[in-house]
Amino acid sequence: MSLHLKTRPIEPLQIARELAAQFAETAVERDARGGTPKAERDSIRASGLLSLIIPTQYGGLGASWNETFEVVREFARVDSSIAHVFGFQHLMLATVRLFASPAQWEPWLELTARKNWFWGNALNPLDTRTVMKKFDNWYEFSGKKSFCSGATDSEMLIASAVDETAGGKLVIAAIPTGRTGITLHGDWDNIGQRQTDSGSATFERVRVEHAELLLDPGPLSTPFACLRPLIAQLLFANMFLGIAEGAFAEARQYTLKESRPWFRSSARSSGEDPYILRHYGDFWVGLESSRVLIQRAVDQLDEAWRKEHALTAEERAQLALAIGTAKVAASRNALDICNRLFEVTGARATHASLRFDRFWRNLRTQSLHDPVDYRIHELGDWALNGTRPTPSFYS
Repeated sequence: MSLHLKTRPIEPLQIARELAAQFAETAVERDARGGTPKAERDSIRASGLLSLIIPTQYGGLGASWNETFEVVREFARVDSSIAHVFGFQHLMLATVRLFASPAQWEPWLELTARKNWFWGNALNPLDTRTVMKKFDNWYEFSGKKSFCSGATDSEMLIASAVDETAGGKLVIAAIPTGRTGITLHGDWDNIGQRQTDSGSATFERVRVEHAELLLDPGPLSTPFACLRPLIAQLLFANMFLGIAEGAFAEARQYTLKESRPWFRSSARSSGEDPYILRHYGDFWVGLESSRVLIQRAVDQLDEAWRKEHALTAEERAQLALAIGTAKVAASRNALDICNRLFEVTGARATHASLRFDRFWRNLRTQSLHDPVDYRIHELGDWALNGTRPTPSFYS
């Protein structure tokens, strides 16, 4: 399919569905192989969807976060690795929008829309091994960084370092991925999210210009800038819901077409078995509750995004609570569905060629990067003590 979409109005969700249908054809094989999904990334480049969240005045599609997360979920139903790097594309664009000055982010957004740039992640605030040194009018990043999702085959990187001369202050920059001194190691070989290229990177005296540092207003400096971690949390919630919806769809098709009632069952088909029906009822309640909570949170995010610098700390706190609630529900319900899908499909569904386990593996891998226990603790502190969440890169 040839996609030349930047020259005419497009419907992003329809394009995403067409791409997802293509990705589904090879998702099982690519999950086993791991590595970089180069052909699939290039299809997304050609689709124009990399500029989905970029306003139209900068050449983008001007989508809302609601529309953007709909596309993330569409991809996650068939391939959560692609959903991950696609979602991170828009998280990285939000990062420069929130942390940088208009003189910086406006050209970056225009170039991204015009050249179909992929943005990768080398911002891991818990990994402080990369250090910044300051020279007369430029800087150097040196050290290592882990969990660099989407960095391979990207044109730009959001990278972080610590300024040891300023007490270990976190410094963030937007730099070309191909700059001298940056090495991406391709060492991601985990049980899930196997095509996110979330391996490590090394920075060897990488030159960073002052205009590439995101200093004005800087990380987490205002209520509006503090939307960045909330966008990340809501991205993951939508990914989890998409994975669960994909697992549900695969299990349902298998149950109706392949499964047989247990020999002690009085049902004529698996679709009439009372235990199987109970499982599917539980699945449906989990999916529907996650959808409602996520939709409420996305609507609040879009409202907060429109307010920009008029956003108050109280409004940001209420959004954090809505997103935290949605993420906990999505995590729990998705893990339950991805674990129990074999109870409605049977022993033959464990055949390696089906790789139904990929849904659980992908979800389990991603959900561990931000422990649900601490999100529940945060919500409990609000519910009992009225303590609002404190902004950080994880809340």
